[in-house]
Parts: sequence; structure tokens; C-alpha cells
Amino acid sequence: MPELSDISVQGHRLELAWHGPGPAAAPTLVLLHEGLGCVAAWRDWPAALAAATGLGVLVYSRRGYGRSEGRAPPWPLSYMHEEAALLPALLAALAIVDPILVGHSDGGSIALIHAGTGSPRLRGLVTLAAHVYREPESFAAITAARDAYLHGDLRVRLGKYHHHVDDAFWGWCGAWLDPGFAAWNLESFLPGITAPSLVIQGDADPYGTLAQVDSITRGVHGPCTPRILPGCGHAPWRERAAETTAAIVDFTRTLLEPTNRAPRPPPQRPPSRSRA
Repeated sequence: MPELSDISVQGHRLELAWHGPGPAAAPTLVLLHEGLGCVAAWRDWPAALAAATGLGVLVYSRRGYGRSEGRAPPWPLSYMHEEAALLPALLAALAIVDPILVGHSDGGSIALIHAGTGSPRLRGLVTLAAHVYREPESFAAITAARDAYLHGDLRVRLGKYHHHVDDAFWGWCGAWLDPGFAAWNLESFLPGITAPSLVIQGDADPYGTLAQVDSITRGVHGPCTPRILPGCGHAPWRERAAETTAAIVDFTRTLLEPTNRAPRPPPQRPPSRSRA
């Protein structure tokens, strides 16, 4: 297990951990956690993914999560858009020039927003149980999570991972259950996604139906491979680790074939002397 470290991005302190080779040696899988996830909640899967792919793996906790700085609720309904807007600064701060995004749930939605802006440096993306709109199933599952947090042991269990556990839970839950979130929709970002994508979801996911997969595969402009895991719930990387890892290994191998290599960005020129 690598040592955790912190980084400041646009004035926000975030925790991160790195597995495998650095960005100068190989492309980087950037893991974007779910709505109640963080660095520690990924457990040992990032290390296993780095070993299986031979690529670098970055994991970090967004604001309000894990050991990162807190983010007091209520969160704006655009909180995932804000996190997607922060992502380029994080990649630049870590000199990641050849990223492959791997996003779970909220993290998958953040990956779609980022990819849909037409990022020229994105090699590919993998979504695990991503959402492009709120379904009745999503609302019901998050309502049940709220009840478990208030009356069950969910707060205690989450408290093992998050220093600001109430920030993490109520920020996420409050946004998803807000009546205004019924209008939240990411389908307008999908036509801007030209990078290859792998869309993984379990057919027993209580947080969303396979309509999410259909929407993504129909909407993106780049090559897209859907992968449905029978009997799998909301966390394919944990519930079906071997199958999910194997699918990502095959996907990244295809991305790294010489004919599919994206051109590396040109070196940045020094600023003009005429600029202040």
C-alpha cells in the first residue's frame, strides 16, 4: 500500500495515492470514486489494476471525502460539473499527459462530463455504473441509504473512511434527493465524447437500470463497448473484480496498440515576454 500524500489544486487540499509507473513512463488510469467513496474505499483494487495493466493508477479523494478537505452541505446540484472542471488542473499538477479515466457511479458521471468537453489529451474512459440522469430506482436507493444513515449503522461504517463523514453523506444525498435534481441530465455531453469508451454495469444495480448504458452507447461519437455483468450490483470493481479487471486490461491493450495511439501533446512554449 503506497503512502498517502496531499496536493493543493486551485486552493483545495486533496489526498491521493499512486500505484505503478509514473506518468513519464506509461499512461495513467485515473480512478474517480463513487458518491460515497474515497482513496481508502477502493481497498486493494487500484494496486491490482496497476499490476494487471502495467499502467500507472492515480486515486484521489474529492472535496468532502476521505482525508481531503471538507465541503459543507448543501452542495450545488452542479457539484459533479464542478469536479469535472477541477480535473484538468489536477492532471496538470501531476504532469499526467496521457490519462485514461475510470469512473464509478458519480465518478463515471464526472468522467463523462470531462470527456464530453472534448479533452484532447484523453486516451479513453471506462465507466462503472455511471448515471446520465436520475431514475426512480436511483431516488429509491438513495432514500434507503438516507434511512440507513439516520437509523442504521451506515454512518459508523462510512466514518471509517471519511474524516468529514456528514459532509460526504449529506452533500451527496442532499443533491440527489433534491426535487430540482430530477432535471439533472448529462446526455448533451455524450456527442462530444470521441475517445474510446468501455461502459460496464451490473444488471442487478439498485441505483440505476440498463437504460443508462443504452443512453451512453447511443449518445457517444467515439467507439463504445458495453459490458453487462449478470447478477452484479452497483460496484462491479468489487463484486466482480476479476471480470472487471480483465475487461479493463483488454480495453487498455486495444487503446495502446500502435494504430490507436493518440498523439502526445506538443511541449508548452514559454510565455511571450510581452505578457505581464
